[in-house]
Amino acid sequence: MNNSSPTYIVVGATGGIGSAVSRLLSASGSNLVLAARTEQPLQSLAADLGAVSRTVDATDYPQLQEVASFARTEFGKIDGIVCCVGSILLKPAHLTSDEEFDETITVNLRTAFNTVKAGVRGMMSTGGSIVLCSSAVAQTGLANHEAIAAAKSGIIGLARSAAATYAPRNIRVNCVAPGLTQTRMTSGLFENEASLEASKSMHALGRLGQPDDIASAIVWLLDPGNNWVTGQVIGVDGGLGQLRPR
Repeated sequence: MNNSSPTYIVVGATGGIGSAVSRLLSASGSNLVLAARTEQPLQSLAADLGAVSRTVDATDYPQLQEVASFARTEFGKIDGIVCCVGSILLKPAHLTSDEEFDETITVNLRTAFNTVKAGVRGMMSTGGSIVLCSSAVAQTGLANHEAIAAAKSGIIGLARSAAATYAPRNIRVNCVAPGLTQTRMTSGLFENEASLEASKSMHALGRLGQPDDIASAIVWLLDPGNNWVTGQVIGVDGGLGQLRPR
């Protein structure tokens, strides 16, 4: 423990993007509290990085609040929190069940809301940075993305409203909006070469994202050196959200 180093909470730390964020923050010498739902990979990552961990279901606010309270007790402060929890559902609206829609909203939007709620309570007196993960699909219409686009669009609205609410407390709230990124969660989308090439061709830069592409933007937003940035949505998407390839 180093009380002079910044303290960050990574929610969803064992996912592709969450683990990349954790490794970058660890390399910078930050104090880390890693939070995720599955205990064994979480403990393994924490041991690898010399971090502390808490097994948590981020859809349940009291559990996430306990993580924030622990971080403040352990390190004396919270400098930032990032939510990397998410899911993906590719279905048109008429084929999406109520249960699938509710789960998509809960896993994506509720966890983001809980992260904001827990984070601001821990940073009211000191300020800090909150980073949420939206998606390029919240900014451009893609077929068969209705449920996930609704959830990820909600995250953008949440971030901008919270940024306005907590700016007087010097708490910054921002989003990254990734394009299609190669992680364990998205691996089923690239089951053959044709689907892989089709996915690449949607991005103006001609490739899929890697976890480190997204993580570097998240770490930049967490950095107190960038403390005049709030209420922003940064597209780390190879151009997917705004451009159409030639």
